[in-house]
Amino acid sequence: MIDPLAEAVTLLQPHARFSKVVSAAGPWRVRRRELHQPFYCAILEGACLLQVPDHDPIALLQGDFVLVPSACGFTISGVAPPPAESADSVPTLLPNGEFRHGPVDARADVQMLLGYCTFDSPDAALLVSLLPQLVHVRGEPRLATLVCLVGDESRAERPAREEVLSRLLEVMLIEALRSAAGTVASPGLLRGLADERLAMALRRIHEDVARPWTVAQLAQEAALSRSAFFERFSRALGVAPMTYLLAWRMALAKRLLRQREAGIAAIAERVGYGSASAFSVAFARHVGLPPGRYLREQGAVSGKSRAPAPILR
Repeated sequence: MIDPLAEAVTLLQPHARFSKVVSAAGPWRVRRRELHQPFYCAILEGACLLQVPDHDPIALLQGDFVLVPSACGFTISGVAPPPAESADSVPTLLPNGEFRHGPVDARADVQMLLGYCTFDSPDAALLVSLLPQLVHVRGEPRLATLVCLVGDESRAERPAREEVLSRLLEVMLIEALRSAAGTVASPGLLRGLADERLAMALRRIHEDVARPWTVAQLAQEAALSRSAFFERFSRALGVAPMTYLLAWRMALAKRLLRQREAGIAAIAERVGYGSASAFSVAFARHVGLPPGRYLREQGAVSGKSRAPAPILR
């Protein structure tokens, strides 16, 4: 059985571009704005306060993990932050590679692993829109173990470090997202998978994406009436069933085109189109350019990398 969540994370192509250990003591605060990069934070010891736009402040405790898939900014501070008008803290690099906010000779109130990752998929915006705006996980030992592994690997200079980090991050993202399933408020794939009826339909889509699905057939898989299924799916995922199916087909088609392992006719068949021409028309309408041109343009931009952004510096 294909797992839609694992498939979505795999398509995202996550990479750990930057991470570091940060500690803090006394009153401190750091603000970052307009980052547009996925941000994660794991509390190794102590506690701090995180504020993300459109969400209530979150008191983070030891063992907590937070993921913001499409961060547009955040504020992180001590539990008792400095006055609003005071300047943000400036960190000091310690001999062990840790960054310290506040007095370097004082006992730390918090120690965190902070990082930015990037989603290299050309469909990152689509896939991120299927994820919750904020994931906060507490009391999950498996996730804590993964966080420790990521922290250890990020500080080491071992061979194949980037490859190991990328794979650890992918597993960590899946673990964080499935740990949060059923607790998120925003529409998206997690809310859909937390609904047993909708989860059946979602798994069937991912297992047999080439099938000419109709809303009535998907409703039958979910054991719901057509109207009840359409309304329930749209409310939980934020998009209509056929819109989700089309978007997923196009995301898979883009991946297959980039892999250059099959011709357009074969790709058309694998994603549910009876002919290459029908697929080309649908692809051009959805993506904005025909498959052949998309393939050429992807080849022209492949290999470009993005520089990591600083964290709490």
